Amino acid sequence: MSDENVLGRINELVDEEHRLRQQLASGEISTDEEHARLRSLEEALDQCWDLLRRRRSARSQGENPEDVPARSVGEVEGYLQ
Repeated sequence: MSDENVLGRINELVDEEHRLRQQLASGEISTDEEHARLRSLEEALDQCWDLLRRRRSARSQGENPEDVPARSVGEVEGYLQ
């Protein structure tokens, strides 16, 4: 997966987040539905941003970014800030 693919996925997820907010505002979905889906979107976004940062880091260190695997949601969400 290229950086462009990861960025494309990030854009798709952000667009979906905007659609969810519009659906909530128009009464198409409940707050609970929106919150559940937003949580899933946030996890996927965190996973994508983590992969992108690690790919860029690998590239800057002269390593092949294609060798950088995506981490699990549990691992990404478990980071200590």
